[in-house]
Amino acid sequence: MTVPKQKHTKGKRNMRRMHLFVKAPSLSVCPKCGKPVLPHIVCANCGYYKGVEVIDVLKDLSKKERKQKEKEMAAKEEGVEKKTLNWEEPSQK
Repeated sequence: MTVPKQKHTKGKRNMRRMHLFVKAPSLSVCPKCGKPVLPHIVCANCGYYKGVEVIDVLKDLSKKERKQKEKEMAAKEEGVEKKTLNWEEPSQK
């Protein structure tokens, strides 16, 4: 095995390792429920992909959990509909 002729300083070592790091995944927002989702992946919260229900998320829940989830989804849909922008809102702030 070869032996290095000179010591590599911490700076040289760290410059070599500068590009070795994990990047945060780029997340997009689900248009149905508003939760962050990986791109090109079905939303785990609502089960929709490109506006079509792919997975029935409520199927595996108990009756109490299903009722609570339906209530949350209905509230989210109302909130999304109410957040439409008009010309007066930006001028008021």
